[in-house]
Amino acid sequence: MSNILVSGGAGFIGSTLVDALLLQGHKVTVLDSLVSGRRDYVNKAADFWELDILDDTLSERFLSSKFDFVYHLAAQIDVRISVENPVLDNRINVLGGLNVLEAARLSGVKKVIMASTGGAIYGETTEIPTPETATAYPLSPYGIHKLTLEKYLNYYYQVYKLDYSILRFSNVYGPRQYKGGEAGVIAIFTEALAHDKPCIVYGDGKQTRDYVYVDDVVAALIKALKINYQGEINISTAQEIDIWQMIAAIEKAANKKLQTSLAPARPGEQNRSCLSNRLAQDILDWQPQVSFTDGISRTYQWVAEQVQ
Repeated sequence: MSNILVSGGAGFIGSTLVDALLLQGHKVTVLDSLVSGRRDYVNKAADFWELDILDDTLSERFLSSKFDFVYHLAAQIDVRISVENPVLDNRINVLGGLNVLEAARLSGVKKVIMASTGGAIYGETTEIPTPETATAYPLSPYGIHKLTLEKYLNYYYQVYKLDYSILRFSNVYGPRQYKGGEAGVIAIFTEALAHDKPCIVYGDGKQTRDYVYVDDVVAALIKALKINYQGEINISTAQEIDIWQMIAAIEKAANKKLQTSLAPARPGEQNRSCLSNRLAQDILDWQPQVSFTDGISRTYQWVAEQVQ
């Protein structure tokens, strides 16, 4: 079994990944500043570093711990915040990511697996579902900075032979999302319905996303440990679902109606986002197992339990 560090391991996806890695018998260290992650999400069997990825001591800590693999999930993930404060987003998602790569390089890490974004990197495109070969024109600083760190990963591979794989997630959802600072649209709407609160639909509600369940994402992350592929792989369902369809699925799972109101569309957000997953099938031998209906049902059940 391997010695693995998970940055962002107290977050929604990261903590779910940590649980799965520990079940497989790996030794796991969680690195998280707890700005958006939650201490109670950290598995007690994992070592925990409450630390920012920009910390000056990171390389020293890596050197003393001798990790085999690093999963880099720590990030500023809110597109709206990146639009409002692109300097902050750059500092965390580029400079923080570089600090992790330097620590990995200096300490002899075998491979870095990066969690990137498919939805925000490609921008508006006519190629739907969008393959990895599509030209990337991000519409937000968040997408720009994720793409920047991807290029740095390739640089570290070409110059220092630090192995890597990049997984570009579509819109991930599932249990543990809403209680932290990582609330995606499904998390926001399920929490609102569970609390009988109204929700705002930005734009006309016809904008589409490709929603992939967190357990499927974690399965892809684990498979990425063993592949020899230096590049980007979409992790998605390749299915477009608009806001009204998403709301209908949540209402069905909850057996009640969500109160909604309309507001103008927000800057930096795409109208359509749907990713091809053919490369994931070919390279990772992966495809999603959880249907949208089932995933929404599991998610709402978890959220409702937190309300009680």
